[in-house]
Amino acid sequence: MKKKIFYDDIVGKRDLKEMIEDVSSTYPERPAFLRKVNRKYEEISFSQYMHDINALGTAFIDMGLKDAKIGVIGENRYEWCVTYLAVANGTGVVVPLDKELNSTELTFLAKEAGIKAIVYSGKQQNKITELKKACPELEYILSMDSEDKGSYADAIIHGKKLIDEGNREYIDAKVDPDELRMLLFTSGTTGISKGVMLCHRNIISNVYGMKKIIRVGPEDRTLSILPIHHAFECTTGFLTAISSGASVAFCEGLKYIAENIREAKPTILVSVPLIIENVHRKIIKKAEATFFKKLAFRVILGFSSILSQSSRKKLFKTVHDSLGGKLHHIISGASALSPEVSRTLDKMGVPILQGYGLTECAPVAAGNPERFYKHGALGLPLPGVEMKINEPDKDGIGEILVKGDNVMLGYYQNPEETAKTIKGDWLHTGDYGRTDRHGFYIMTGRKKNMIVTKTGKNIFPEELEEYLNNSPFILESVVSDSESDVTKDNHIQAHIVPNFENIKDAVADTLPDMDEIKRIIGEEIKKINKKLPSFKRIRIFHIRDKEFEKTTTRKIKRHRNKD
Repeated sequence: MKKKIFYDDIVGKRDLKEMIEDVSSTYPERPAFLRKVNRKYEEISFSQYMHDINALGTAFIDMGLKDAKIGVIGENRYEWCVTYLAVANGTGVVVPLDKELNSTELTFLAKEAGIKAIVYSGKQQNKITELKKACPELEYILSMDSEDKGSYADAIIHGKKLIDEGNREYIDAKVDPDELRMLLFTSGTTGISKGVMLCHRNIISNVYGMKKIIRVGPEDRTLSILPIHHAFECTTGFLTAISSGASVAFCEGLKYIAENIREAKPTILVSVPLIIENVHRKIIKKAEATFFKKLAFRVILGFSSILSQSSRKKLFKTVHDSLGGKLHHIISGASALSPEVSRTLDKMGVPILQGYGLTECAPVAAGNPERFYKHGALGLPLPGVEMKINEPDKDGIGEILVKGDNVMLGYYQNPEETAKTIKGDWLHTGDYGRTDRHGFYIMTGRKKNMIVTKTGKNIFPEELEEYLNNSPFILESVVSDSESDVTKDNHIQAHIVPNFENIKDAVADTLPDMDEIKRIIGEEIKKINKKLPSFKRIRIFHIRDKEFEKTTTRKIKRHRNKD
């Protein structure tokens, strides 16, 4: 029987422009952002944010960029957030670009999108110099880190001057919620990037859908860790937070996560499995430093299941202090999180609410409500979103389809691919899954990754990778098929990055030679194979000495790593 969930009664806004105008007038002096200045966090108010958006948007229109495509590239920072809404709320189409792109990739996407201007951080200067040479049609390049004429700072000053003189062309501009306003390029984990066309209706439905399942208010604070050009961080970590009057603190980089968490004291973290699993490993390792502590920890962890969340936080106070002391939940997305990790952290009073989506859904399609969540499940369809399993097999597994205001307008200049993906009103995600008795969606794997044996059996690599990655001696893995030269049938193979640190600790603090490492990994695979039917068993494994190539949201690029 499906679980009846009563969602918060929240009235959404028509578009992002109406949203930011409302929140900035309601909470003018509250901090919208916290950024590092001289190694300390400095607050920027909603009033200041609104003024800067209007100034930059006014300047853009005066520069002749009305309805133009404007790129933005750089690390997570205040100027990025100003540019995003200044473009989307009345200038033209904002094109967020991955700061990790190389010069060739950046040039290709800039030409593909047809951008007329780009706002960039100083760290991107060399790539921007090359971009300018390759794209003579690029009319303006505005540095976030310069005060020279033609810079971001200069445009803000110019826009404020125009407003003071009575220019209201941008401020009074109306936004069509169904018009293309955001052009996002997918991260390409399974192939070439595609341009996803989004509108205000797509984004705003996601923002207010999230607010109905997870409490976010003006007292909350997020720490922006994931790349902000990505739809998950942009919609869930940035826009959902500011729509509620909450503040966004910017992380200085992956190596500063622990330090920035202690300084910013976030109440909400938006993260991905790889980062969460790293946090989990560090917490567990510290707790299990000795046999006595390991035994005591396991007993206490089991006992904590019967306690309230507040009691769990008191019991594991040191864990919560290391997470800033105010964290009330973590939102996980971009890929599946191990249920074991989720359960363990939940027992310590750190609830993890897993969600599901893709850029084409702006990006969230389903999520675990804060009032009723399940470990290992993608969650329930977001309020206002419909989902279904298409043509389920005897086990109830089929492709996940999505319908709702969050579904993209289509792929940019690619009607053929759009027609393959959106059929009728339904978006075909390419993900396979099933539902449980409460209506929660559970992922089984990607359609493109699925292995079909010669006997017609379906194998999802993600299932086997979860088994492998739960081993303390395996850091990460990619599973694929390999045809046997003898039987001409499929053999399942695994490419494995060992957890060298844990192997070293297990063998008297010395790292064994490669033969011994292979033996240890082989024993782990034997244990896993005993749990699997014969057709799913891993027959071959390969050891890698370095981690797999990943996207900026820390997802493995399977098409580049499986061979």
